[in-house]
Amino acid sequence: MTTPSGLVIAAPRSGSGKTLLTLGLLAALRHAGHVVAPAKTGPDYIDPTFLSRAAGRECINLDPWAMDEDQLRALAAQQATGADLLLLEGVMGLFDAAADGEGSTGDLAQTLGLPVILVVDAERQSQSVAPLVAGFAHWRPGVRIAGTILNRVASARHERMLSSALAATHIPLLGAIPVAPSWFLLERPSRPSCSRPRSMVLSAFTEAWDAIGSYVDLAALESLATPVPDTFAPPRALPPLGQRIAIARDAAFAFLYPHLLDGWRAAGAELSFFSPLADEAPRPDADAVFLPGGYPELHGETLAAAAAFKSGLIAARERGALIYGECGGFMVLGEALIDKAGVSHAMAGLLPMTTGIDRPKRVLGYRRLVHDSPLPWPEGLNGHEFHYSSARGSGLPPLFQALDAEAIRQPPMGAMLGRVMGSYAHVIAAA
Repeated sequence: MTTPSGLVIAAPRSGSGKTLLTLGLLAALRHAGHVVAPAKTGPDYIDPTFLSRAAGRECINLDPWAMDEDQLRALAAQQATGADLLLLEGVMGLFDAAADGEGSTGDLAQTLGLPVILVVDAERQSQSVAPLVAGFAHWRPGVRIAGTILNRVASARHERMLSSALAATHIPLLGAIPVAPSWFLLERPSRPSCSRPRSMVLSAFTEAWDAIGSYVDLAALESLATPVPDTFAPPRALPPLGQRIAIARDAAFAFLYPHLLDGWRAAGAELSFFSPLADEAPRPDADAVFLPGGYPELHGETLAAAAAFKSGLIAARERGALIYGECGGFMVLGEALIDKAGVSHAMAGLLPMTTGIDRPKRVLGYRRLVHDSPLPWPEGLNGHEFHYSSARGSGLPPLFQALDAEAIRQPPMGAMLGRVMGSYAHVIAAA
């Protein structure tokens, strides 16, 4: 078996088109008969959904802020196994990081020793593209810009001007993508759009691979890839929540990190999945129930009517199962959820609180978490939070004490009542 190679797709800033291009590259390479393993930098649930569809293979997250270098290398090697190419999409700009300066796409590229393909939005510039690319190429010695792809090129004349300027950088130009409004389906999706019809998504991918094949030199791109670090050490994983874990999974509970589930399986846990939206209950012998994040506020009426689901949670509590909810899952554990329109929906009632979509601005950021709870995890954890809702009225002990990336203390997070607990934190790895 040949050693898999890898590339990082990055950009000078957000909005340059790297997600669109990565989706197109995955689709084009897969269409050409290659096995491509997708990965996404940082904490993200939406992009990996589409990257998985384009590659026909599950996408994982590699988080250089929350995970240590050994875990990053082990997860990358595991993901690349059996593939021809590991294609890793970056986050924000190449060197953009958390508030403490850690966790950039550049950090991850350096840790994995993989070359970077820089996607540059060429709209409204011409010769200035050369110093821009040269600046990124020479900013950090441990990060190698192996090639560039231009996006939103206005015309053949525009492309000639850009290409001529980039020749001075001696960095290969791999392709120039014209302005293509019809690719709107592949732009970064909004919150509800993970549920776009499969036919729409497949149609968009078909258009993408046709365009990528026309405008990007795939053979030249593949030739720039370098071997993914080989390691025989299994990825460091959080212990499973129980021996038999029932996990909610549907459009309301879609935010799951594959590396956590893989780690639990490797530790011998039995995982089962159920759909609260289909009024399914967790398996009756589960000793742990996990309610991941998602968008329960978009399905409040359906969840309120899911009697079997809610009675199944109550039965799990009565037999002593550990019940853990993250973000949207935490909201469902409360007595009521008030949606954006102000309509209140009855939830499971396992925690005496009400949550509501009432914040004018999102709460967003990495978190260092410390807990003293029945969770079978190390005391210190790394995670993130992202939500527009708030919880009130529990009066219960919090699940986590938290610091942000700059080590600034945050309000205590979540609530805990016996073996029922949750918070707005999405846990990624041990600290």
